[in-house]
Amino acid sequence: MTSMSSSARPLLNRRLAEFGTTIFAEMSALAVTTGAINLGQGFPDTDGPEEVREAAVRALRDGRGNQYPPGPGVPELRAAVADHQRRRYGLSYDPDTEVLVTAGATEAIAASLLALLEPGDEVVALEPYYDSYAACIAMAGGTRVPVTLRPHPAEGEGSEAGEAGEACFRLDLDELRDAVTDRTRLLLLNTPHNPTGTVLTREELAAIAELAVERDLLVVTDEVYEHLVFGTAEHIPLASFPGMRERTVTIGSAGKTFSFTGWKVGWVTAAPALVTAVRSAKQYLTYVASGPFQYAVADALALPDSYFAAYREDMEGKRDLLAAGLAEAGFGVYRPAGTYFVTTDIRPLGESDGFAFCRSLPQRAGVVAVPNAVFYDHREAGAPFVRFAFCKRTSVLEEAVGRLKTLAG
Repeated sequence: MTSMSSSARPLLNRRLAEFGTTIFAEMSALAVTTGAINLGQGFPDTDGPEEVREAAVRALRDGRGNQYPPGPGVPELRAAVADHQRRRYGLSYDPDTEVLVTAGATEAIAASLLALLEPGDEVVALEPYYDSYAACIAMAGGTRVPVTLRPHPAEGEGSEAGEAGEACFRLDLDELRDAVTDRTRLLLLNTPHNPTGTVLTREELAAIAELAVERDLLVVTDEVYEHLVFGTAEHIPLASFPGMRERTVTIGSAGKTFSFTGWKVGWVTAAPALVTAVRSAKQYLTYVASGPFQYAVADALALPDSYFAAYREDMEGKRDLLAAGLAEAGFGVYRPAGTYFVTTDIRPLGESDGFAFCRSLPQRAGVVAVPNAVFYDHREAGAPFVRFAFCKRTSVLEEAVGRLKTLAG
């Protein structure tokens, strides 16, 4: 057997050299080995609606989707996505030319960036960001330019970005404008925002739209938490603003909305030329995926408004339960306006290193969380922040809260 010499070129492509095992894998493995409650990775611990699961079973039994589905996605799902965008937001998309089904939002992000970027193009992304953004920009040969959402203390006046003037993370629009250069090709946005829970306001989105039009930028918007907005917050697709429909790739997903994350069904809605470009990259990634589940998700998107309202109310209650428990345990809490994550500040507990804190938390309190610093290029900006997921059963959250309160002494 021949061994590689020490001078041999590294096996991993240099664009991916900075990306090792994801923090989610590390923390989930830690949960298994310690028996801790896993509030680190964002997946529900119960399945979604029974009627949607049965729709998948029917599709399997009826032979729908068991072989390769059409490359753009099954017609029923593309029509359902188009109808969802029209019904919820007044956005009209042609299901045949302006909708593309993907293997979850993760593939939609990858295909969009691989299709739309050339080596050397700059991508402005909101920091902290979902970890796949950095990897996909790197694979496309682009350069990421982070614009940091910064923590703001509670205010006396109400604020759409938080609730009733609560502490929240906010976008500095001047910083965003300054980040755009002649090399900027694309803005990569996420609202509702993971991990901070910020929901960009109408005024912020209007300013972003004006900037994109002025500088002739493409925009990719990750809107997978669109149905998880709380209180006075409102989700408004960027594509609905003047001049944005023809330059915006909007990404959605069934996993977060219907609690079937393992099905990996996502989608892109955009103008025909953008969808054609994204499909050109997507077809050489998975080609197609999730055949029978596509039919089930088509049924899910047609569920009555009462489903979406009940889902949101349930998650809002769980948010409040976990946020209150974290505050009682001594954390600084940024109660989210959207998503199913709570970002906390560990400095009130006398801590400052999120990595060390999260690695010791399973032993100290029997709970797993994720350090926000992994979502930052500017690691020091995220060092004291830790994210907890509340997409779990109420009994699990109650047990986790009880364990975390031991941190308060």
